[in-house]
Amino acid sequence: MSDNTGISGKKNKIIESRDLVKKFGDFEAVKGVSFSVFQGECFGLLGPNGAGKTSIVKMIYGFSPITSGEMQVFGEDISARARAIKTRIGVVPQEDNLDPELSVWDNLMVYAGYFRIKREQARERAGQVLDLMELTEKADTAVNDLSGGMKRRLTLGRALINEPELLILDEPTTGLDPYARHLLWQRLRRLKEAGTTMLLTTHYLEEAEQLCDRLLILDRGEILEEGSPADLVEIHVGREVLELGIGYEEIASLTEGAGDLVKDYHVLGDNVLLFTNRGQALSDLVAGNAEKMSITLFYRRLRPSNLEDVFLKLTGKTLEDIPQGPEGY
Repeated sequence: MSDNTGISGKKNKIIESRDLVKKFGDFEAVKGVSFSVFQGECFGLLGPNGAGKTSIVKMIYGFSPITSGEMQVFGEDISARARAIKTRIGVVPQEDNLDPELSVWDNLMVYAGYFRIKREQARERAGQVLDLMELTEKADTAVNDLSGGMKRRLTLGRALINEPELLILDEPTTGLDPYARHLLWQRLRRLKEAGTTMLLTTHYLEEAEQLCDRLLILDRGEILEEGSPADLVEIHVGREVLELGIGYEEIASLTEGAGDLVKDYHVLGDNVLLFTNRGQALSDLVAGNAEKMSITLFYRRLRPSNLEDVFLKLTGKTLEDIPQGPEGY
């Protein structure tokens, strides 16, 4: 594997996007997006269906032409050097596209042939992939007979057969049960620890928090925010959220004397979310004010804040609330 570290000792850019635009007829799926992905990191694109995540990754590996803007991968223009760049990339698409009638082993060997990997070397790599994905005992099993989780692990393993420097994962755990999802996360963390650069698209907030060093929050083809999950949470909503079962008109009374205890707040249906860095102090103050003013709290819950809260603050909606855009974008 080549060393992408520059003379200065800083990690090089594996992907660099400038003012990237993608249109499908009159529909603009990606609206002038710019970002960089550095060697060895897991970079996430977080947003609902229709946010433009899949459109971006398809342009990165040359599957979909760029409408306007620039996209460089490994320092080369993807529009001019797509074939050479693809040999250094592994792709895990949203949908499994395995050959259902072939065995697990044959799926890997056939795919290795696309990269002109010599048979002996392909057999060695296929064995390593099966071991990593815990599929060795299923080597002779037809893909049709695998569980959904095993198919996703095989799809990920197949993407590793060419020992890619960049691994693109488009919604890799959609449709998996919690056990299968966590097992796939474990494998991805091992790959990252081994130095593989990863670009991950997801609408699962926990997945982004578990895997990503940095991420873009996208909505309707535009960037809302960029940063590490921890930094985005700290900057926008603080460390904790106090959920209160009260009406909007009672916020001022319940938070009287709170001062800088309240970083921000959001009304969500019949509830109010108070964002704070000092949750217990705020919770005690609210409880005291409620008792003093005879205000009924239907419930009071203090919890750690997360990316869902950041998305809620930035858009006024949760990921589930946002109307879903055209599929496949």
